Amino acid sequence: MSRQVLAIRPEPGLSATLALGRQMGLTMHGYALSRVVSVQWELPSLQRFSALLIGSANAMRLGGENLARLIHLPVHAVGEATAREAEAAGFTVALAGKGGLQSIVNQVSAPIHYMRLVGNEYVDLNLPEGITFEPFQVYEVRPRTFLEKQARLLEEDTIVLLHSAAMTRQFVSECSRLGLDRSRITLAPMGPRIAEPADEGWKAIHIPERPSDEALLAMVAELCL
Repeated sequence: MSRQVLAIRPEPGLSATLALGRQMGLTMHGYALSRVVSVQWELPSLQRFSALLIGSANAMRLGGENLARLIHLPVHAVGEATAREAEAAGFTVALAGKGGLQSIVNQVSAPIHYMRLVGNEYVDLNLPEGITFEPFQVYEVRPRTFLEKQARLLEEDTIVLLHSAAMTRQFVSECSRLGLDRSRITLAPMGPRIAEPADEGWKAIHIPERPSDEALLAMVAELCL
């Protein structure tokens, strides 16, 4: 497998993606194009909430001391990795999705009023009748810029893994700043919404059938054959 694969998600997810890709025999490179930090947030009155809606493991890692007050609320997590983080923090996971948060809100029974723990950006949802949420920002994703080493890598035949729409926007911005030739770069976003900010001009854009690291890297392995 001669093609280069670049993962740009923040830690600790970056190290996990690199390890999994290398287990599959991929030529992996990594550079966190953003970093995730906790922010202070105020705990609301909790009586009105039925459950926690968690779209990222960052909410569990960086939610801070307020999380201890939420331990009685069941967690509806976007996927297995986020569910594991919630369980490690002492929460009971009532539901772990396989196709994003939209698939969760589509299958639960109304009425549910969620407390949704989010970052400075989060995915819009089409809420069925009787399903509502209030967002509370508990972390922030701060962008970084590429170093010379990563810029040189992107001048080769490289596949870039994209794990969020914010990551896609930052990557596109960096390609423009560096004057890189998009036609040499293949994008591998984890899902359709993550691909939306990509624009045009890339060598190719490939999206896995399921929004998981395993499915994403399996698809990339096929592209590298």
